Amino acid sequence: MSSEAIEPNSGYVYMQTNEPERNRVLAFRRAGDGTLTPSGAYDTGGAGDGIPHLASQGSVVLTGDGRYLLVTNASSGDVSVFAVGGGGLSLVQTVATGHSPKSVAEYEGLVYVLNTRDPSLTGLRLSGLKVEPLAESTHKLASDADPAQVGFSPEGVTLVVTERGTNAILAYPVDAAGHLGEPLVQLSSGPTPYGFAFTKRGGLVVTEAFGGQRGKAAASSYVISDGGLAPVSRSVGNGRSESCWAVATNDDRYVFTINFADGAVSRYSIGAEGGIALDEAAAGLVLDGQTGLRDEALSSDGGFLYAIHADSRRVFGWALGAGGALSPIGSWEGLPATVAGLAVS
Repeated sequence: MSSEAIEPNSGYVYMQTNEPERNRVLAFRRAGDGTLTPSGAYDTGGAGDGIPHLASQGSVVLTGDGRYLLVTNASSGDVSVFAVGGGGLSLVQTVATGHSPKSVAEYEGLVYVLNTRDPSLTGLRLSGLKVEPLAESTHKLASDADPAQVGFSPEGVTLVVTERGTNAILAYPVDAAGHLGEPLVQLSSGPTPYGFAFTKRGGLVVTEAFGGQRGKAAASSYVISDGGLAPVSRSVGNGRSESCWAVATNDDRYVFTINFADGAVSRYSIGAEGGIALDEAAAGLVLDGQTGLRDEALSSDGGFLYAIHADSRRVFGWALGAGGALSPIGSWEGLPATVAGLAVS
């Protein structure tokens, strides 16, 4: 066995090219020190929309057990399921889901896909190397929803969707068979709710892009209450612009938000009751004041944060230190301008 195969704290970073003729997954090998090496490109069997800055969080997702990679194909209206193995990715199936899928979520084999044109949710089941549609699982969203992300709560009993168009956050109850009940609707504390992250305790932190207003980026926190969402901290601003993505640390102490319009990663601390406070507006900087910083993800061991900067066609990395400090470890080029989605093992 090679030394690379047994290197501790190593893994992979995955993203999609979102190209219209031939959507692909780009894979990078993650070394124990967090540095990346290109390790292959894999056809999804579908087509991206070819538009830079795919407007969503969660278009590339690893399943909770790390065995599968799920990738949305925005133009061809389907989701690709890859098996993750020591030799790389193997395409299992590409499954039709609806118009313009841009976000996907999984919990113990149950998958829900967010379709953003003629907005809807569609359910699937993963079983071994087989993917099957979940009967009677499609739920229509409001025609003006402009949804951004779908995601499961930590225990899989609630499915959350953010709607930028209606400034609302929907919480669907999930029954034992995987079907959704009627959603409870929580108006967002601030305008343009976008990406979000759950903590292991069930707290929810949602980014707010504030309609793209300069210097107005914010995040709010919520807890699940009686099947719905109850606000805890409302619109905690960071002075940056267009917060759109969020990820929580493994220890539930911090959440990092990405500010698309000015190249900064902000850090918020998370309190025991689910409240958030701004720790550092620019905990990580890529190209200060420049647009293009987008999807982010933490490594499975919690030691490294990665984010795509689409306009410079690079992925950037930081080591996560004491107090949530971010230390740059490098950047890696060779991405197309349409790159989107990020999942890290």
